[in-house]
Amino acid sequence: MGDGVKKQSPLREARKAETEQKILDAAVRLFLTDGYVATTLADVAAAAGVGARTVYLRFGTKAELLNRAIDVAIVGDTEAVDLAHRDWHIRAATAPTLDERIRTYAEGSRGLMERAAPLIAVAVQAEASEPLIAAAAKAGRDATHANVAGIWQQLHADGLLAPGIDLDWTIATIGLLSQAETYILMTRTLGWKPAAYQQWLYDTWLRFATTPTSVT
Repeated sequence: MGDGVKKQSPLREARKAETEQKILDAAVRLFLTDGYVATTLADVAAAAGVGARTVYLRFGTKAELLNRAIDVAIVGDTEAVDLAHRDWHIRAATAPTLDERIRTYAEGSRGLMERAAPLIAVAVQAEASEPLIAAAAKAGRDATHANVAGIWQQLHADGLLAPGIDLDWTIATIGLLSQAETYILMTRTLGWKPAAYQQWLYDTWLRFATTPTSVT
């Protein structure tokens, strides 16, 4: 006798995951090429080769689909592991040297931005008309700030920062510089490539970490 809980078979779970990935891949292509307004769930279903009902049942609304696509892009896959518990983020908070922590963060952040920033730019355009996207965007910015703060607080606790650093001011400043909007501005306005962003992030963090704060 069972315990009353119907378990999904591994094959069925794998098929569901495959279908979700097909839908997300199609949605990303359409959001980036056609924009948020012009993209419909029916368009996504057709591009993914699935029924429209499948997309509606799985995601509900276009806003929820975009939010899910951004969440997956941020961490790099559909696994239920948040950014702070990803291997690279853990190394950025625990590696033995300041240089290794900053290099790890810069490299990991570059990959994150390459995947997620174009979709975040789509979300920025939709925020004014989509409360769900606006709320998710605020939560995302808050999470970025919290993750950055956690790394810098750990640097301070481990004695890896230069004496005389105003930690609160540094976290506030670094938190802003680490937002996706900064990456978008740099790549679109300055024409920077992701490698240039990675080097800038490393140089900037290292300078903040090794230079006493001078705030007037």
